[in-house]
Parts: sequence; structure tokens; C-alpha cells
Amino acid sequence: MKAIGLLGGMSWESSAEYYRLVNERVREVRGGYHSARTVLYSVDFAEIEAMQAEGRWDDAGRELNRAALALEAAGADFVVLCTNTMHKVADQLTDGLGVPLLHLADTTAAAIKAHEITRVGLLGTGFTMAQPFYRERLAAHGLDVLVPGEEDRETVHRVIYDELVHGVVTEDSRERYRDVIARLVEAGAEGVIYGCTEIELLVGPEDSEVPTFPTTRLHAEAAVDYALGKASLPPTV
Repeated sequence: MKAIGLLGGMSWESSAEYYRLVNERVREVRGGYHSARTVLYSVDFAEIEAMQAEGRWDDAGRELNRAALALEAAGADFVVLCTNTMHKVADQLTDGLGVPLLHLADTTAAAIKAHEITRVGLLGTGFTMAQPFYRERLAAHGLDVLVPGEEDRETVHRVIYDELVHGVVTEDSRERYRDVIARLVEAGAEGVIYGCTEIELLVGPEDSEVPTFPTTRLHAEAAVDYALGKASLPPTV
């Protein structure tokens, strides 16, 4: 089994979910007392969040590059960045890295295409929804990506940063997300990407009338399948 390098802490709530899902997948596949070989590097999210808010993406990229190199030095055979938003700095993160990065957008695109869906709605942080880095990566796989309107984007982002990263889950916010999802479907989305690792703490497949793509679960399962030699890395673009 390859050692999975989990680069987390953004937030630790979602990183804990990654750790749980990775080990559940290993138990499902191998049974018995098996668990995943993992190395975890958890950053201080307050520092990363400040860099996001101030637009200091180069600083964030350097910080995550240091973390990724530390994972490699600790024995990780590949790196899993446990956040959608920070894939914005994926190129900086992999600078000088001798092991591969399992890119979350590539994993998500592969799952969507397996459902023979081409037009998807995207929920995530304001950065992920509004900036091109994530949507363009998906589009390069042949996907047409829809994002919510400005007011809905603000709602989705606020719930993530004010509630979910702090472990706060409310029925009111779940209803708000359901409304946003419904509007994406009305706009033509054939599926909806839960494109922030915390979103899966709030909503699930039962909250959408079209297929949903929970990026945390998809990423974690792909990591285990690669670690166990059951699958290769997904196609990159």
C-alpha cells in the first residue's frame, strides 16, 4: 500500500472527514484490521485564510509547497490536498515535489464523465465559484460548468466560512443550500458538484433532484484506490 500524504487543516473539520473516509475505504476494500498508511500535515487555517482574504496567493502557494515537501520527506508516496479552494496554487505546491499530486478537479471530472453528464453546477467557496482556476480545469475535461448568481454565491460562501469550518451545521443553512441547488437545476445543471470539503457536512445526495458529486468522498476514495493499486491517477489536462 502506498503512503497517502494528506495536506490538511483547511479546515481541520474537513480534514478529519478525509481521514475517516480514507480509512473506511481501506476497510471496505481490504477488510479485517486494515487501515490506511497515511502521513498528515495540518496547517494553521487562520494563516491561510488571511492569505486568501488579502489576495496573497503566492505566499499561500509557498506555504503549501513547504508542507508538501515535508510530506514527501516523511514518506508520502503522493499528496492529497484536502481542500478545493487551495488547488488554485497547485502549480506552486508541486514545485520541486518528487511525488505526484492527486488533483481534486481531475478526480471530480472523471466521476462526472462516468455518469455521462456534461453540464454541472458548482458550489464552493466564493474563490472557487468566481475565479477561473477550478472551472477552467473542469472545462478542459469537456464539462460545462454553471455557478450560482452573485447573491447565492455570497450565501454559499458565508455558510462555509461562518459556520461549517467551525463545525456549525443548521437546518436553516441546509434549506438555503437546497434552494441554491434547485436554482442551478432550473438553469440546466444535470448534476451538482459539492466543491468545498465542508459542504458535505451540510448537504448530501438527498438534497438534490439531480446527481451530486461530493468532492471530498470522491477524492478520498480515489486516493485509496491509487494507494492500493486498484486504479491509476486520473487523466490530467
